[in-house]
Amino acid sequence: MFWDILSQYGLIISLIMMVVSLIISANCKLTFSRYSKKMASNGLTGAEAAQRILSAYGVNDVTIQHISGNLTDNYNPKDHTLNLSDSVYGSSSIAAIGVAAHECGHAIQHNVGFVPNKIRSALVPGANIGSRFGPYVAIIGLMMMGYLDSSASQGSLGETIFFIGILLFSLSVLFYLVTLPVELDASRRALKIMRKDGLLQGAELSGARSVLSAAAMTYIAAAASAIVTLLRLISYGKRRR
Repeated sequence: MFWDILSQYGLIISLIMMVVSLIISANCKLTFSRYSKKMASNGLTGAEAAQRILSAYGVNDVTIQHISGNLTDNYNPKDHTLNLSDSVYGSSSIAAIGVAAHECGHAIQHNVGFVPNKIRSALVPGANIGSRFGPYVAIIGLMMMGYLDSSASQGSLGETIFFIGILLFSLSVLFYLVTLPVELDASRRALKIMRKDGLLQGAELSGARSVLSAAAMTYIAAAASAIVTLLRLISYGKRRR
């Protein structure tokens, strides 16, 4: 029953998810923009706040770098760099300090050996391949199973190819799922640090929480969309068989 409903209304569900994801993404940008215009009372830039956090928590092997773009901030565990974007690195806004603290949360995760973070890092190569090629491989398998009115041998080969595609894309879905606790934990660490160390207080801390919560919703939406896509592919495979 579930698979029948999904195969019949899967496209509608995917379109709804797409619209919801766009709304969540727009809200994230609007929330960041709103608090980018509100300066923190401590006067620290994102880079200065990040350096203070890393030093206070014994993370001394990380280099803070300025990168171009907007909301392109990230922590790279391979070369131990914390990369802050144009709107964060030199800005003293509430949003900038919140985002910088979040990326410091990832650096601290790496420093203390946070297990979900290790799992996510291990999944990166497979997830990259799975997200790029998994759905296309599965669709080719589906075509061989039914669309081309193939022979029994071609149909069997199609099932194998379809299974490989599903397996590849499942790695991508698993990556999205593991990413959720990693991102949520980084935000939790960031808010705790900002409150404890007095980087932001009161309304400023609430503003940073709004920014990080809006960003977290984008990861939830991405995971939900990936799950829906995977289930749709599986439902099509069941129908072809």
